[in-house]
Amino acid sequence: MEKGTLIEFWQNGERRLAVIDRPEGKKHLIAIDERGQSHTIHPRQITYNVTGQTFKNSDIARFLQQVKPLIDPSSLEVAWEILVEEGEAVDPAGMALLLFSDGSPVMCYAAHCLLSEDKLYFKNKGERYEPRPASQLAEIKHQQAVEEQRRREQQEFLDRVQRRIAGEQVEWQDSDRSRLDLLEKLALQPEFTSKAAQDNLVALGRPQNSEGARKLLIDVGLWSEHENLFLRRAQIPVNFDRKVIELAQRFLDSPPPDSNPERLDLTHLKVYTIDDESTQEIDDGLSLEQLADGRQKLWIHIADPSRLVVPGDELDLEARRRSTTVYLPTGTIPMFPFQLAAGPMSLVQGKICCALSFAVILDELGAIQEYSIHASQIKPTYRLTYEDVDEMLHLGVIAEPEITAIASWSNRRYAWRQSQGSIAIHMPESVIKVQDDEIAIDVLDNSQSRQLVAEMMILAGEVAGRYGQEQNLALPFRSQPQPELPPEEELLQLPAGFVRFCAMRRCMPRSEMGITPARHAGLGLNTYTQVTSPIRRYSDLLAHFQIKAHLRGDDLPFTPETLQAMILTASNAAYEATLVERQTNRYWGLEYLRRNSDRIWQAILLRWLREDDRLGLILLEDLGLELAMRFTRGIALGDRLEVQVSQVDPRQDIIQFRETFTAAQPAIS
Repeated sequence: MEKGTLIEFWQNGERRLAVIDRPEGKKHLIAIDERGQSHTIHPRQITYNVTGQTFKNSDIARFLQQVKPLIDPSSLEVAWEILVEEGEAVDPAGMALLLFSDGSPVMCYAAHCLLSEDKLYFKNKGERYEPRPASQLAEIKHQQAVEEQRRREQQEFLDRVQRRIAGEQVEWQDSDRSRLDLLEKLALQPEFTSKAAQDNLVALGRPQNSEGARKLLIDVGLWSEHENLFLRRAQIPVNFDRKVIELAQRFLDSPPPDSNPERLDLTHLKVYTIDDESTQEIDDGLSLEQLADGRQKLWIHIADPSRLVVPGDELDLEARRRSTTVYLPTGTIPMFPFQLAAGPMSLVQGKICCALSFAVILDELGAIQEYSIHASQIKPTYRLTYEDVDEMLHLGVIAEPEITAIASWSNRRYAWRQSQGSIAIHMPESVIKVQDDEIAIDVLDNSQSRQLVAEMMILAGEVAGRYGQEQNLALPFRSQPQPELPPEEELLQLPAGFVRFCAMRRCMPRSEMGITPARHAGLGLNTYTQVTSPIRRYSDLLAHFQIKAHLRGDDLPFTPETLQAMILTASNAAYEATLVERQTNRYWGLEYLRRNSDRIWQAILLRWLREDDRLGLILLEDLGLELAMRFTRGIALGDRLEVQVSQVDPRQDIIQFRETFTAAQPAIS
């Protein structure tokens, strides 16, 4: 290659020009650029020779100034339209003549630059360039338009995010949804990887991890600081579809015909509903009827949502999908639309309500002597709280002898179940409520009123189970295998109360559900079916569907095989919901302790988690919370101590305690 030849080569991703000065060895050349810098270049590195003229390196800047105005990519479209019809390829010299009617070195190099950078109209074939077919060109243009729109939407999204963080109100666009969804997925699943989400975090100066995504979603106002990630991960629906809401409203305005038009009229009975003050879905009530022969008949009335719900309709399918009402510290997610669940489905004081009523006569010991089940009409008389009933029992209110009688029968039932091998475990149960960012934790008393209601609900479940067994019905029977409890002498060595109950609880197997009756060891019953919460548990509603159809003499709505499959689905969904409830309660429990980290709590060591590591499970008695603690001294099960939070992070599920000592309670190593 002659001295003075102007060549093009690439360096660090940039197009460079230099003038050949001399050969270097057998294969290389020395070229000088416009700044006088020498470059050792192999001929394979040369991408273009400017022919027809010799140059000095001082000519390069002027040459580039002449080329620059000619670089107009849009001019290639005219050339493409001419060449595509013939399908002819062209080299830079030919393109220079076609575009500029001039084959000078400046024009030829300008044509080379246009062709080598073009990704639209021409494709390179050796030293020539072929015009792309019209169909291929159209597809490339479409892809470029899509990519340009994506880039524009991406930048607009980032602008909206930054404006929202700055405090402006913004209107999210449909195109933002996919980007926000990726950020939510990253916040919920730390193991999730998404280049798009990470690119957005980088552009916004945020950490490229789940915590960075979570905080960004909080900053733009889409999530709260205490967003329930457990609920989001489980994908439990919070709101109802429009068609479900519309059907609920239609039933409110015009209830459908009753499938049990000849209900037993029990409106003459005095009916007590007993719940927490905050309860709005009231699904059970109690009555006592004095019979002419001196015996007493107990009535357990259960709300009848199947009055409005038909198997397979929108309400039923929605309840089936949800499976259960979810109770969270921040509020309730109902199985049915609230206006139905707390309205015509509930047993509302003073209103005539549809119910499924269980009539039971017990013998002197508390065993079932006679029973019957009826689709009924009742009129709840009193809406009572547990505290109301406890006070009535304490005072022995003469005007309400039925309450005292029901309490007496519940005591007999409890004693009878114990004689049948029931296993009583009484551990503290806490209720956490969050309202206006204020956290309240109450420990439920194991009061007489709560025992009364519990026994009556268990009694209704035994009646339903016996009815299903005797009539050979497919029902969602609930059972529990017999646990292998520690030997009596081993239990007696443990401190009585919570420590002993905790040891027993560890041995209790999970309850099971199936269409075949089986013993429930924990309750001490040979057959049992939950039927007392059909507004809140789908498996209870399934039992109602089956029992009511049999009472009417109709075919059962679900075959055994179908019912078994539905029970499995409902059980899995209910288990997922229970897990979310537990995780959410734990989060708010830790958040309560974080906010009260200066307080000292009374605790008791329930059991060892890893005794070799001195890691135990403690119970904070004032809160009913069970948490792990590592000890620095010798301590025995059942020992009471005072503890204080030393570290807590609710979001990371981390809590550590330190033991505190008063002057009268020195540390013992």
